[in-house]
Amino acid sequence: MLKRILAAVFAVLMIFAVGCDNDVVYDDLSNYESQPPVIENEAPKLNVNPLTGVAEFENTSKANQRPVAIMVNNVDIAQSRQTGLSDADIIYETEVEGGITRLMAVYQDISDLDKIGTVRSARYPYVDLALGHNAVYIHCGQDPTYCAPHLKDIDDISIDTNSKGAKRIANGLSSEHTLYALADDLWSDINDKFNTKVSSVAPWVNFTDEALTLDGGAATSVKIPFPAMTTNFTYDPASGLYTRLAGGTVLTDYYSGETTQVKNVFILLTSISNYPDGKHRKVALQSGDGYYITNGTVQFIKWEKGASTNGFKFTDGNGNEIKVNAGNSWVCIANKSSCNPTIQ
Repeated sequence: MLKRILAAVFAVLMIFAVGCDNDVVYDDLSNYESQPPVIENEAPKLNVNPLTGVAEFENTSKANQRPVAIMVNNVDIAQSRQTGLSDADIIYETEVEGGITRLMAVYQDISDLDKIGTVRSARYPYVDLALGHNAVYIHCGQDPTYCAPHLKDIDDISIDTNSKGAKRIANGLSSEHTLYALADDLWSDINDKFNTKVSSVAPWVNFTDEALTLDGGAATSVKIPFPAMTTNFTYDPASGLYTRLAGGTVLTDYYSGETTQVKNVFILLTSISNYPDGKHRKVALQSGDGYYITNGTVQFIKWEKGASTNGFKFTDGNGNEIKVNAGNSWVCIANKSSCNPTIQ
């Protein structure tokens, strides 16, 4: 009986609603159509670092500024005092004199970093390498005969004990191995001296987001026998990175304790000879053969640079520009007549 009464009431209400549809007030749909959907916790779009291909900058200003290239001491006794290399986007290594190598660490942004070093003097080939990135070049002194005249071609700062953005810090070694760049103060000094803004910066190489596996075989152990010491890299499958060693010793950051690791290793073979003084080394940077190593694999490549202001171009055996994994890189430039890299 109750069900029949409820059904009758419902029917009456339906008739009333149909008869009064002119009085129904509908919500204005434009209130909804004009409002964009709300996406909670949406991550900001990041700008790509042109030296690594990694989206990491929150604004375009850091992506569109000149890099900073800093000379770093690499003699065997000073390697354990190195710092800031783990934060570098590109590290170049080649001979300077007496069989030793020096490093040049290139950073797209140093404003948030701490110490970098230890800093040593400029050499001719590194000026060309820095020019290829339109970088501001940082060093402590220079070879007076071959390098000093070339410095007129680049914006550079020679830092020392009394410079803004530099400090000698006791580290148990003699004074020439104790100079560190203080990154934030150094960046302030660079901006006071030079125009660091550019409209855009082209990627250093042809970066890809693919997980590249190269077709030249395995490369889990890499050895580049420079005359005074062998630079080694071992592949860590867990991180997909190459760990840097000197001889057989894993090198870590003097201050942070971080292991120095890179995504990409390049070995560029070229002619290296003495300048007329019989001491300083002349590194040809026109073109040559080499190897690109990433993700535990290797690929034979051709490389060219040419003019001092040119960057590198890497191609395969057919002349096609190679793809490079996004990430930081270590570039070893070695003597083709005496350096026989071991890649296995």
